[in-house]
Amino acid sequence: MTAMQRHAYDRAGEAFDALIAGYPAERTLLDRARVYRDLCARELRRQTATPKKPSSEERLTLATLALNNGRDVEAENLAKQVLADDPKQDLAAYLLAAIEARRGHANRALEFLEQAIKINPGSRAQARHDEDFATVQDLDAFRSLTDVTSRPAEPPKPVAKRGR
Repeated sequence: MTAMQRHAYDRAGEAFDALIAGYPAERTLLDRARVYRDLCARELRRQTATPKKPSSEERLTLATLALNNGRDVEAENLAKQVLADDPKQDLAAYLLAAIEARRGHANRALEFLEQAIKINPGSRAQARHDEDFATVQDLDAFRSLTDVTSRPAEPPKPVAKRGR
């Protein structure tokens, strides 16, 4: 019982098996030992079940939280996982750009920022005001990437025809 209470279900299951084997004539003890042994087996199956992989959105949320709390390595690992799974995830590229900028790696920061902007042009305005990019904000390449006038021309929106 002590092993079971300590969540050492493998040891507890073995102890209950020993009770069952050692006291075949004790009905009440056997019934109770079988119930506890089955409980231990169920808990072991539950604990060893393959954990579900977090979704990209969940990993991006965790990466953002990690970055905001100064855990850059954790944020980087999560963002890289997301980007490896889906190269069109602008937030993952943006987070990696912010991490590289914080580290003072201007070229890498600008590469990731450019990738984020290509996927989502809205990243341009966000980066302009993000203090994580303080180390690269004075660079011409950063200004060029985040300049509003550097935005590619948007196709004209179709004009709805009015009925007469």
